[in-house]
Amino acid sequence: MESNKARVIAYYLPQFHPIPENDEWWGKGFTEWTNVGKARPLFKGHYQPLVPADLGYYDLRIPEVREEQAKLAKEAGIEGFCYWHYWFGDGKRLLEMPFNEVVSSGKPDFPFCLGWANESWQAKVWNREAGENRTLIEQKYPGEKDNEDHFYELLPAFQDKRYIRVDGNPFFLIYKPLQFPGVSDFIKQWNALLKKNNVGEKFYFVANAYNEDEYLALKQLGFDAVTINPSSRMIYKSKIVTFIRKVARRLFNVPIVVNYSSVIDGFTRDIDKQEDVIPFILPNWDHSPRSAKRAIVLHKSTPQLFQKHVKKVFDVVEEKENKLVILKSWNEWGEGNYMEPDLKWGKGYLEAVKSYLIKKIEF
Repeated sequence: MESNKARVIAYYLPQFHPIPENDEWWGKGFTEWTNVGKARPLFKGHYQPLVPADLGYYDLRIPEVREEQAKLAKEAGIEGFCYWHYWFGDGKRLLEMPFNEVVSSGKPDFPFCLGWANESWQAKVWNREAGENRTLIEQKYPGEKDNEDHFYELLPAFQDKRYIRVDGNPFFLIYKPLQFPGVSDFIKQWNALLKKNNVGEKFYFVANAYNEDEYLALKQLGFDAVTINPSSRMIYKSKIVTFIRKVARRLFNVPIVVNYSSVIDGFTRDIDKQEDVIPFILPNWDHSPRSAKRAIVLHKSTPQLFQKHVKKVFDVVEEKENKLVILKSWNEWGEGNYMEPDLKWGKGYLEAVKSYLIKKIEF
């Protein structure tokens, strides 16, 4: 990839294969496709259910699926996948099989890194029919010994030539850093372990933030960069509009619906111009397969509008040294933000990114 191009790293959800825990919580064979397939339109013109095209309703236990995903991403100029990683403490991991196989098999030959989704799993996050919002599994932080066990569990990945680096340092994102007591000590400990094992001088630690006000606090905790979650920029054009929408959802049991075209300009802010802030690109958002009428829905997204959004973000990073951009997401079908081809748009969203990373394509 040319050095003057944006470095696009796409979040990757490994929830597309059955695991014993999901079988127990939701029934035999539950995966992300379960909610995606049974979603229904909630208002006129609502694009549901979402139907995958080229890859179908895939199973990530199949190596050929992972190879095809990498091929599609590479053809569009995407640099690599940031696999969501679940470590709940005391050695407990979930959904680790796809990433473990990528590391152990050496395939696909496509760059990767990790984002630690360090939060407890609540039932309603995964299934609107969960009833009470019970905790399925709790996120714990047992301390130094657990931090060390966590590091060595992932050391083969950090040693892999495919692991994404920034200024020579392995990229590692923490999803909820402000809910992690002792995160500064964790950063120091992992940096020391990395150096001890001759994998590098330090990590490139990235914090996921929910608003711009968290930036300074996260930098003071020791993070190298911050990326600001798109949810904070999705519907909040004004406090009054936000209040009205939330009241309507509560009183009338309807989703919050916002036109994609009305918010994409607000997705990019002045803070994104800073070297240590990583902007994002978001093809769409529709959480209704998981949360039904409690969802926020970005309506009427198209590849053409997404291309406009992509251009604005790429213009922001053009003058930066590292030119990092987070793509949310590669395959979050249950949240309606995905790049994989579907029956409605085909490869349209991939072409929108490709038009700036590989060759100019006019829509």
